[in-house]
Amino acid sequence: MRAAVVDAPGPPEVLRVRDLPKPEARPGWTLVRVRAFGLNRSEIFTRQGHSGDAVPFPRVLGIECVGEVEETVGEGAPPPGSTVAAVMGKMGRAYDGGYAEYALLPTERLMPLETHLDWPTLGALPETFLTARGSLDAMELDPGQTLLVRGATSSVGMAAVGLGAAAGLRVLATTRNPDKAPALRERGADEVVIDEGSIAGAGADGVLDLVGGPAVRDALQAAVPGGIVCTTGLLGGEWVIERFEPLEEIPSAVKLTAFHSSTIGGPEWVDELQEIVDVVQEGRVQANVDRTFTLDDISAAHAYMEANRAVGKVVGIP
Repeated sequence: MRAAVVDAPGPPEVLRVRDLPKPEARPGWTLVRVRAFGLNRSEIFTRQGHSGDAVPFPRVLGIECVGEVEETVGEGAPPPGSTVAAVMGKMGRAYDGGYAEYALLPTERLMPLETHLDWPTLGALPETFLTARGSLDAMELDPGQTLLVRGATSSVGMAAVGLGAAAGLRVLATTRNPDKAPALRERGADEVVIDEGSIAGAGADGVLDLVGGPAVRDALQAAVPGGIVCTTGLLGGEWVIERFEPLEEIPSAVKLTAFHSSTIGGPEWVDELQEIVDVVQEGRVQANVDRTFTLDDISAAHAYMEANRAVGKVVGIP
């Protein structure tokens, strides 16, 4: 089978497509024919070497994929031909992931789905929309309240805008590029805020901060008393808030939480993902596919993401 392999950390060019032996199913592991895979920031971080010993090389990256069950051994797996998604669970990190024609995946991570969506559209949903959904659930906002999404033109940001609007929230969406504002309005944003470095005073009941790191300080100033900030992403590329003083920097009565995408996936998330698939099929929420790349163009896809050119989700096709 053909797969994109990283032998050692480096720039996008370290992703090289080559032939590998096709895996065989074994007890507890199911072979999936990959039809599409989403590309994610975490894969850029891994490719750059920021995952340390958690990701041994060489490695086929890809923390998510959708496709069809090809081969099973034993009981508990969906039958061959079933449409499935898989996401997280050390996929593309401790074992080879979705940047390939086939992926051997833990049976317990597979999420069977009923859908008539095309493969690229379905491939845009699992990690991105489940992360957005989990983040919104963590904030527990009620219809009519105001949600501010910082980093809204990212894939998770656009998913949150769409899901928030569908849930009856008043959605404010930020972008640093005014040219991207129309896309956010099309996805359901009531107002687009041009982020010039600060969103303090935005008056939001909930702030989904996807920039991360030191930007969380400013996000806390955007929430009303009794509001909540959920930090989920690391678009800013900085992991640590130096000399953070909670008593001084968290406004009185504002809550700070986080949602970890590492918690998504597996059987307990099947219903959540099926609901997302259904609202996309019904046209209530857009899948936000920005662009698709073939496996042969996987290096170009990483370069495209690193340049922040995407408005929404980048999807790969084996």
